[in-house]
Amino acid sequence: MRAVNAILSAISAPVRSFLAATEIDTRLAGMIAALGVIWIGFNILSGGLFLSSRNLWNLSVQSSSIAIMATGMVLIIVSRNIDLSVGSLLGFLGYTMAMVQAMWIPTALGLGFNQPYTWIVAIAIGVTLGALIGGLQGFVIAYGGVPAFIVTLGGFLIWRGLIFWYAQGQTIAPMDSTYQLIGGGPAGSLGAELSWLVGILASLGIAYTVIMGGRRRKAYGFPVRPRWAVITVIAAGSIAALGAVWIANNYFWPPALATQYAQAHGITEPPGGLQISTGIAFPVLILIGVTLAMNYLATRRKFGRYVYSIGGNPDAAELGGINVRRTIVGTYAVMGILVAISGAVQTARLNAAVTNLGVQNELDVIAAAVIGGTSFSGGIGTITGAVLGAVVMQSLRSGMVLLRVDSPTQDIVVGIVLVAAVGLDAFARRRSSR
Repeated sequence: MRAVNAILSAISAPVRSFLAATEIDTRLAGMIAALGVIWIGFNILSGGLFLSSRNLWNLSVQSSSIAIMATGMVLIIVSRNIDLSVGSLLGFLGYTMAMVQAMWIPTALGLGFNQPYTWIVAIAIGVTLGALIGGLQGFVIAYGGVPAFIVTLGGFLIWRGLIFWYAQGQTIAPMDSTYQLIGGGPAGSLGAELSWLVGILASLGIAYTVIMGGRRRKAYGFPVRPRWAVITVIAAGSIAALGAVWIANNYFWPPALATQYAQAHGITEPPGGLQISTGIAFPVLILIGVTLAMNYLATRRKFGRYVYSIGGNPDAAELGGINVRRTIVGTYAVMGILVAISGAVQTARLNAAVTNLGVQNELDVIAAAVIGGTSFSGGIGTITGAVLGAVVMQSLRSGMVLLRVDSPTQDIVVGIVLVAAVGLDAFARRRSSR
């Protein structure tokens, strides 16, 4: 036993030294390692299908909707609250945006279908309504003193019921042609050249952020990373960004669609057919934008610092001059906006609003945030971790689909992973308090 402990200590010491030098979050590193194990395991079991460009491209699109909402759920849970209504609210907002496009503007207002402004009006109404509903729920929690669990459980029932109340459970379709691009697909993607441009810009952004962060820390007398660690972090980030673009560009349009494109544009197809790179899908671009904005809000703005302070110690935050109630209302309003964006992605991808839109999404969103390292005790959680948590969740589901695992078994596996994640968090907190 002593020999085993000695071997483990010898192995873990260089790893801890590397993580300390590069300042990589150990939770984040653990999640990336776990994700790698999941991907490799499913790839072996599926005979190489899991790590194909097609499956990884689909995985990125499927993860986007949950990940967008998970970035907001981080702030909710960090502030020691919860939101059980996000799935039902997504369905309600998705239905509303669909009705704006398919019924209200063309029929009620008599302005016709597929107008240039239709998609803008639909999204604007969805985002505004999402912010108002989210803010209303936050107001009842913060100023009414009603527990968040009860308020959002009520929202879970109310918003789902309203779908049937004003749409009678009908499927609303089709969506505006421009709006459909938000959902991805061959037309809703950047293509090869623009995707490479995004990858290059991402690499430059990573390098700029790391270098300027080191300079600011040095100017204020804080310790900085060694030069080799700076180079390692920049190189790893750039390889990840450019690798993701390479994978996206290696997923090509379906042959039939490529043939239609060639015929429509007078292109002679080469032997073997025309290969058109799909590139980065628009839902992934939206997720990247939301992640950057939410990370900036959480780490660089007073609002984000207030949320973490409230989660750490609500009484101390209030005594320190933070308007706790207003901040809580703000977190739920932000959550409502993100739910609306996610609802737009899902309805655009389906090209319809259906009665089961958003069902069980609240469980996936909460699980993604918790698996990503957000603590139910409050005050701990990262936006990047939640996005990775969403990818882990969707990777499990995607892998089990490839292995033809039935839906109930998928739910069992996800439930076990969620309980394990919370259990590990509780165990880590107990050890740190000793």
